[in-house]
Amino acid sequence: MSSEPAAKHILLVEDMEDNRDMLTRRLLRSGFKVTAAVDGEEALELASTVSPDLILMDMSLPKIDGWEVTRRLRETNASPKLRIIALTAHAMIGDEEKAMAAGCDDYDTKPIDYARLLAKMTRQLAI
Repeated sequence: MSSEPAAKHILLVEDMEDNRDMLTRRLLRSGFKVTAAVDGEEALELASTVSPDLILMDMSLPKIDGWEVTRRLRETNASPKLRIIALTAHAMIGDEEKAMAAGCDDYDTKPIDYARLLAKMTRQLAI
């Protein structure tokens, strides 16, 4: 038997194809298992079927925005261990507080600084 821990499963919710592809490749190279959603509806569906350890949630999404998806996940997800990190290009005053109020565990801005994001992910997955 391998003593390696199972790869942590990341649900990446990102509607912009270039961002989604770049981040998926980097996460895979870092040893994560990755499932991607392109809008809020798909994010809700996948969150319930793939049981991710952490969700990277774009807040500006088609169909259902990331704020609402996060609120719904917190209302319906029985696992308090599910961690959600908000990702947004709209780094306005109050956005971080708004993300936390919606149920996010952390917040990061775009463009993505991968080292900073990875540190936040590692911290959240250790909780």
